[in-house]
Amino acid sequence: MTGGAGYIGSHVVRLLQQQGQDVVVIDDLSSGSQQRIGSAKLVALDLAAETATQKLVALIEAESVEAVIHLAARKQVGESVSKPEWYFEQNIGGMAHLLEAMRLTKVNKMVFSSSAATYGMPDTDFVKEDFDCKPINPYGQTKLIGEWMTANAERAWGLRAVNLRYFNVAGAGWPDLADTAKMNLVPIVFDALASGKAPAVFGTDYDTADGSCVRDYVHVLDLAEAHLTSLDYLARDDRKHSTFNVGTGVGASVLQVLNEIKRVSKIDFEVEMQPRRPGDPPYLCADVSRIKSELDWSAKRGLAEIIESAWNARSAAN
Repeated sequence: MTGGAGYIGSHVVRLLQQQGQDVVVIDDLSSGSQQRIGSAKLVALDLAAETATQKLVALIEAESVEAVIHLAARKQVGESVSKPEWYFEQNIGGMAHLLEAMRLTKVNKMVFSSSAATYGMPDTDFVKEDFDCKPINPYGQTKLIGEWMTANAERAWGLRAVNLRYFNVAGAGWPDLADTAKMNLVPIVFDALASGKAPAVFGTDYDTADGSCVRDYVHVLDLAEAHLTSLDYLARDDRKHSTFNVGTGVGASVLQVLNEIKRVSKIDFEVEMQPRRPGDPPYLCADVSRIKSELDWSAKRGLAEIIESAWNARSAAN
């Protein structure tokens, strides 16, 4: 598994370990930690390095790898806008090296970490997988190109791939696997509260029930379970689709998330209202009918459990 020492990856690793699976983690540890992966073997490697393919081939053969879950990627939208060349080098170059190593070793199963960022700004509240994707930043573009790469590899040499388009991932499956990065709404709010600052809300005049943006928040443990379900799906020959939304199909506004944090934390904090940010659609939720019908997967956990688990994990770390 690439990126297995990170926030999402470590949850997938733990579920695989609970199943008794042998897991090899490839991670450059730029945002992950070896402490998150238990007894799994860790190989420190930059997938975008010139020598990556050669090293991957040796590793795959030595460890008798049968399938790959590919989560390693740069994922900060703002950074991708300011450093687009580097994002393409890292995300596309790294995936090219990985796919070439899989081709050379005849490993033909991959679960690819894609993103709802591939959609851009759809003119619909609930977006389906067959929507005409028009990503609006280099990060989303690299994810869409990654999906093209899996499709090309399927045609060229028989790769079996599942592309999972994540929506807004939050929560914690275990207290020691909290989201510690300051890139997602919930940890950003937690950090603001810890420093005594008022969390910011960007835009309160959208055409939504309370004026703030609405998003689909999926529990990280539900998402991790979708990866294991995807591995089972790849063993089937009757695979109708390769791309799936991973969400709940239920929207929650930014202000609803903040109110839930108030309830769980018992902190009645103030909110700083800011103007809209460019590129933020008012409403974006997953149409999850395909993943339900094809993979028999659906999210089990709602917003309350997401926030409770995230707060408990954050409290345990302090």
